[in-house]
Amino acid sequence: MPIKSSQTLVNEAMKEVKTLDALKVKELKEQNKCILIDIRDVRELWNEGEIENSNHVPRGMLEFWLDPSSPYYKKEKFGDESKEIILFCAGGMRSALGAKALKDMGYKNVSHVEGGFGMMREAGFKIIQSKKE
Repeated sequence: MPIKSSQTLVNEAMKEVKTLDALKVKELKEQNKCILIDIRDVRELWNEGEIENSNHVPRGMLEFWLDPSSPYYKKEKFGDESKEIILFCAGGMRSALGAKALKDMGYKNVSHVEGGFGMMREAGFKIIQSKKE
């Protein structure tokens, strides 16, 4: 069996996960109905800034930080489980893969942002400068 390309994996994920446009996400955030999780690399945050009131979970740690049985579990990163968990990255591909992973783990109320951080900036989300640690 040939190795699947990353694009094939993204295309398959897009068929299984809910995709929201940035304006809908902004509306949900203003209504306090979602948790925004930024899965970009920390260097992207330093260079581009962060969406105000979003939580940073690096893509490589997503499954570990959101797994209650993991020693790396960080409940504070997603808080109220009744709210929709909305992932975003720079352009929407990593967040599609991440959302599929969370769905595969058993999370029901999870989606991702079409066009990622760039579209969120265009939609008027407040960007704050990220602090280098």
